[in-house]
Amino acid sequence: LDDVSFSLKPKEMAALVGHSGAGKSTIINLILKFYEPTSGGILLKGKKYNECNHAFIRNNISLVFQENELFSSTIRENVAYGTKGATRKAIIDALKLANAYEFVMKLPKGIDSDVGERGVRLSGGQKQRIQIARAILKNAPILILDEATSSLDAKSEKDVQDALEELMKNKLVIIIAHRF
Repeated sequence: LDDVSFSLKPKEMAALVGHSGAGKSTIINLILKFYEPTSGGILLKGKKYNECNHAFIRNNISLVFQENELFSSTIRENVAYGTKGATRKAIIDALKLANAYEFVMKLPKGIDSDVGERGVRLSGGQKQRIQIARAILKNAPILILDEATSSLDAKSEKDVQDALEELMKNKLVIIIAHRF
């Protein structure tokens, strides 16, 4: 990337759209502080990135990726990941907002059901909604959506899009897509 400059405001929605190799992931990796820019700078809440630790940056950002990796543990642990002291009620509320509660309650142990290695016991849409519940629970002011619905069937995509509507309220949202 050369000579890229932009400002994003709270509660704004921005899309990074382009072909593979256009720099979308590079921008997100810079925002996530996976690496530093070679020139210029990034600010978050008025602070220069080089003065911010990774924890500060990551506490302000929630992510929902196309590749929805879940941990080999329970629904509860996957939703609560990254949120200290999450209560059962808060997890259930997040699952409801993510349109995941109904299918989770049909599982043998409800929120304490094991999802299997990388979430193998769940469909793609179900895994995506668990990821969205995690982001809802975290409630960070910045939300990054990376091709969040691109690999879903029409029914799952509708359920996930409905859940995303709830998640995007009152946040800076950055959407990454190959097509608009």
